[in-house]
Amino acid sequence: MDKFAGALVVFNQFVVVAVVITAVSLLLYTFTFNLKDRVAQALNLLLACVAVTYLGDVGASVAGEVMAMESWLRFQWLGISMVPAAYLHLSDALLAKTGKPSRGRRRTIVLLAYLGGVTAIGLVVFSGRVVGNIFVGERFQWLQPGGLFIPFALAFTFVSLLAIINVYRAFLRCLTRATSRRMGYLLISSLAVPLGVFPFLMPAGGAVAQSNPLPFWVVSLGANLSVNVALIVMTYSVAFFGAPQPDRVVKGRIFQWILRGPMVASLSVGAYVFVRWLDRIIGLDLVLWVPVAVVGVVLLSQYAITVVRIPLERLFFYGGVSDQDDVHRLRLLGERLLTKGDVEQFLESVLAAACDVLHISSGFVAVVGNSGARIEVQVGSRQPPSESATLAAISRPDTQDTSDVLANSSVFRGLEWEGYWIIPLCSEHLNKTREVLGILGLYMSGRDLPQDGDEEIQTLRTLVSRAATALEDRRLQRQVFRAMDELLPQVDALQRMRAAARYAGTVALEAGDLEQNPDAAQWVKDALRHFWGGPRLSQSPLLGLKVVEKASRENQGNPVNALRAVLRNAIEQIKPEGQRKFTGEWLLYNILELKFLQGQKVRDVAMRLAVSEADLYRKQRVAVEEVLKHITQMEVQMDASGENKQSLSS
Repeated sequence: MDKFAGALVVFNQFVVVAVVITAVSLLLYTFTFNLKDRVAQALNLLLACVAVTYLGDVGASVAGEVMAMESWLRFQWLGISMVPAAYLHLSDALLAKTGKPSRGRRRTIVLLAYLGGVTAIGLVVFSGRVVGNIFVGERFQWLQPGGLFIPFALAFTFVSLLAIINVYRAFLRCLTRATSRRMGYLLISSLAVPLGVFPFLMPAGGAVAQSNPLPFWVVSLGANLSVNVALIVMTYSVAFFGAPQPDRVVKGRIFQWILRGPMVASLSVGAYVFVRWLDRIIGLDLVLWVPVAVVGVVLLSQYAITVVRIPLERLFFYGGVSDQDDVHRLRLLGERLLTKGDVEQFLESVLAAACDVLHISSGFVAVVGNSGARIEVQVGSRQPPSESATLAAISRPDTQDTSDVLANSSVFRGLEWEGYWIIPLCSEHLNKTREVLGILGLYMSGRDLPQDGDEEIQTLRTLVSRAATALEDRRLQRQVFRAMDELLPQVDALQRMRAAARYAGTVALEAGDLEQNPDAAQWVKDALRHFWGGPRLSQSPLLGLKVVEKASRENQGNPVNALRAVLRNAIEQIKPEGQRKFTGEWLLYNILELKFLQGQKVRDVAMRLAVSEADLYRKQRVAVEEVLKHITQMEVQMDASGENKQSLSS
């Protein structure tokens, strides 16, 4: 039984380290992908508090001296004291996200909770009123409770209950099945955090743990495992807040992050702990096996993740067969499309092979477009002719269209010019017409051209066909890219609207939430960039604002003109009084008026305002935020006037 309890102690230490790793890894995730959302910011504070709490536990367990143990246990209270406030902050952000912004009371309570946490930290660090001296047991240590520990415990419980109630209210306000499910995950998992970090050892747990170590370690292990799982579930639920990407992208991203981050790191620590524990059990020196075990776990886990990740994502994250087919096409599109560099490398290899076949040293490939020919790749020391010279050389006086000349020429008779053998690279259409896509120029000065029966001709035909196919594929890809350029702004606007309305519906665009929405400034900037027409104006989420609806009635029911009028009105409110000047006082207005309303280029605006381009971009960000602030004020006034009318009618 004693060996079993010892194994539980070792495994519990591993789980505590895993909690620290998980909290820090998820904190890095939200800093990387979801930092601007208010809910994610509140979760970051909670993750940081949990990481500090469990890091203090780890430090106390490995410290060799009593003074060091006590320092780590007091350091742990930096996290313990702030967990309730961070939890309440998260619950307030969740309520605001679901369309119930704070009118001041909830924010005041959150602020008081943070002040209470800071006060508790001060009492722990500089006095013994909350915690007293350290008590060192056989396998664990704790700080004895002080005179104010019971009031602290009551305050901890009260604030945590307020947070739970707020999260439950946010759960009830969710509109769709998916958002309700994720909010339910967050509600259940968040319960484990305050229960897991509260110092139960202090009041009576120490005596219980001394007399009944096995049940204590079982309960402690279960609590730490619950906290570890809860952090992952909470971060998963919060990852969708404010994310404009599709759900499958968010799921795949966080799934891969957890696999390659917390899981690999925890398994590596587990390998270290296991080898050291085995060393003590069997009595052999296994120190040299520690790096072998850690490196082996890292390599094997990375290999396993690479093999199983994509099949698992298909199984769990993509709903139907049609979704899987669409995602497969998107993945193939990213993997198979050729970039400009890929095509150049292929054409260069084809050109080099053609030169080898004919035993020559120089040649070039030019691409023919609407504006003429352009040298794409070349080999050899001889410089190819310029594009204009090439077109002039292969043109005939009695033919208006050079492409017709090349297209109607026999491929391997081609055209000769100053030692170059010009071979057209053509595409064959269904109607049997030939379109010239490019030119293959081979320097054959002083050499006879190969004849139809020669062996080189067959190889050269294959190379010419492959080069023409590459150019045709690139032309098709350019059409795909042009279609994507037209589609992406609309998809981006749609995803932003979907993310805004996911938890709060149309309330997500009300003034209170607009000011707190991390995407609102980007919406304003996008609308200003397309001020004179474009999808980011015509499909802007700002079209749902009440002030825009009112302006629409004044603009013959045209919502785009209404939004344009609202933006112009907001810009005019930034304008200082008096005659226009180009001084610092007028800088924000001048940036908005010159760059967005007049559509001047950044360089021209910077020169006219006598600022650097970098400084102009910084000031532009401030100007956009000012426009957002004035739009928010207009929306608040609309809400106030609507409430007054409703009260008068009642």
